[in-house]
Amino acid sequence: MIKFTPAICPYCGAGCSFLLEVIDGTVVGTRPRFAHPISQGKLCIKGWNAHEFIHHEDRLKKPMIKENGAFKEVSWAEAIKLVAKKLGEIRDKYGPDALAFLSSAKCTNEENYLLQKFARVVIGTNNVDHCARLCHASTVAGLARAFGSGAMTNSIADIAEADCVFIIGSDTMSQHPLVARRIIMAEEKGAKIIVADPRSIQISKFADLHLRQKPGSDVALLNGMMKYILDHSLEDKDFISERTEDFEQLREALQGISLKEAEEITDVPEEAIAEAAELYAKAKASCIVYAMGITQHTTGTDNVLSCANLAMLTGNVGRPGTGVNPLRGQNNVQGACDMGALPNLFPGYQAVTDKEIGKKIAGIWGVAKLPSDVGLTVVEMMNFAREGKIKAMYIMGENPMISDPDISHVEEGLNNLDFLVVQDIFPTETAKLADVVLPAASWAEKEGTYTGTDRRVQLSRKAIEPLWESKPDWEIICELARAMGAKDFSFSSPEEIFEEIREVTPPYAGISFARLNQPAGLQWPCPEESHRGTPILHSKQFTRGKGRFHGIVYREPAETPDDEFPFVLTTGRVMSQFHTRSMTGRSPTLDSEFPEAFLEINPEDAARLGINDEDLVEVSSRRGRIETRARVTDKVKPGTVYLPFHFVEAAANRLTNPALDPIAKIPELKVCAVAIRSLKES
Repeated sequence: MIKFTPAICPYCGAGCSFLLEVIDGTVVGTRPRFAHPISQGKLCIKGWNAHEFIHHEDRLKKPMIKENGAFKEVSWAEAIKLVAKKLGEIRDKYGPDALAFLSSAKCTNEENYLLQKFARVVIGTNNVDHCARLCHASTVAGLARAFGSGAMTNSIADIAEADCVFIIGSDTMSQHPLVARRIIMAEEKGAKIIVADPRSIQISKFADLHLRQKPGSDVALLNGMMKYILDHSLEDKDFISERTEDFEQLREALQGISLKEAEEITDVPEEAIAEAAELYAKAKASCIVYAMGITQHTTGTDNVLSCANLAMLTGNVGRPGTGVNPLRGQNNVQGACDMGALPNLFPGYQAVTDKEIGKKIAGIWGVAKLPSDVGLTVVEMMNFAREGKIKAMYIMGENPMISDPDISHVEEGLNNLDFLVVQDIFPTETAKLADVVLPAASWAEKEGTYTGTDRRVQLSRKAIEPLWESKPDWEIICELARAMGAKDFSFSSPEEIFEEIREVTPPYAGISFARLNQPAGLQWPCPEESHRGTPILHSKQFTRGKGRFHGIVYREPAETPDDEFPFVLTTGRVMSQFHTRSMTGRSPTLDSEFPEAFLEINPEDAARLGINDEDLVEVSSRRGRIETRARVTDKVKPGTVYLPFHFVEAAANRLTNPALDPIAKIPELKVCAVAIRSLKES
């Protein structure tokens, strides 16, 4: 028997949808949905092969408990009983803040909502975070400060309406191919394309102008553009006067800047900076598209604020074809943030420090009070674990042993815990360190909602029953909560959970499963059931009232090259792999495209070091070393090297710097100093 079930792609944040083809209980393929507003009958290489890992033999099949260093399979009852006992004992002995929780950008909204509720209600801590901390925490912090809402301002489809697209820090064709399609559609209608990226990437081949700035110099580049705009009276004076505030802060910060200075910092010729400013400012509708190339820095929030400054300076907010548009890296990283899987925010971006909000949500959740101190972020959790201050962690669908910076220290922290629970679909590098491993159902084996990068909430249907003895994450959390005495976790379906989400989360109040039973979904904010959703934010006024300018001054990266470590390492992704490869590494089609790590190095640097293409090289930083093969290419400039972060065998995050953005607490994954050594003779 053949059936087709509509589902949301489990990979990037674009929110593409397809039909899962199921034959006799086995998912055998995907088929694009022609009526879907993002996919429009098309899929990228990952979407076409998203089914391949579902039935993989490596799937976690039964709960496991580690005894004497080895895992043994146990019943669900035994596993839940042990986890409830240990978490309760540690909470009671050391206090609730001795526990920490990692939620997941690959789980549904309902599951992220439940885990943060579990942490706050059952345990009593705000120590809950997820991988947005490692990718777009600076987006949430920066755009919320400037606009009042930390999310993409426009829709993916809207990008095709732009007259100028400014792409900064986004390898769009590799990482968000269906978004890149909209950029190409805009170009075909005459739009100008500006790409700012240190590397030569696929989308830069379509650019009218490619600015190859030094890694970590984005603020200087953006300030240079804004300085030119002001000096040549290209700003939108009416928009600035009517819709913004604190413009003088920006003007003052730019006063002492020259394009020559910007060139010296960025290595981008001042003529090119001026041309970029002209193209962006003079177009009728210009949009900014960015990703982790500008967010994963100690200046990540500054980078985002600078993008917001540029958009407001030219009046490019609140209209079709404009806006500031961050591209989220995972299929539900937007939703996990919306659901409050953050240490400082309840669902709907409501501050945990606001006593009235805490009182309101406590009433809905049926408890006397909720914790009001800001909790720990991902990197802080690992530091506290190393110091013995965090005694237990519960990790759902995350793999910090590959994704976090300085993973040698991550390993020390996780090994120092008294108790570690990992809930996942595969035996990840993190799961191997756990005391208890709980087998979760995959995305194809459960129902629930996901929120894409353009705030589009969509319903994904269950195609098959959970495989082996796995369970949906929401069921596991509910069972554990009840085992620990909680009374408000008696949900019988994701729809029932979503109804509570609507009550707690104002932007979702008008969304329901019934309204999501159509291909397009709904874009928040959607405050009531008669509301049609919001494709474009800030059209009449900003969420915070008036948009706020910030005077941002360029700061160097936390670590710069020196004689011992003379190269700048920047990291990223490749098209066919995803995050830590727990899924794509078990997809034969995808893994065969890029089966192993590599280091891109410029021909001048390679010749000087005696390195040929495919030679084995050692890459070392102040934190660790790896070995990998060299790719000699002019995709990178002299002095810069590039390494994809997916591969455990040559984990880029053994090298990266855990230094944090002071506001967003995001680590500097995009810049660190390294040394390169040929291993050809050895």
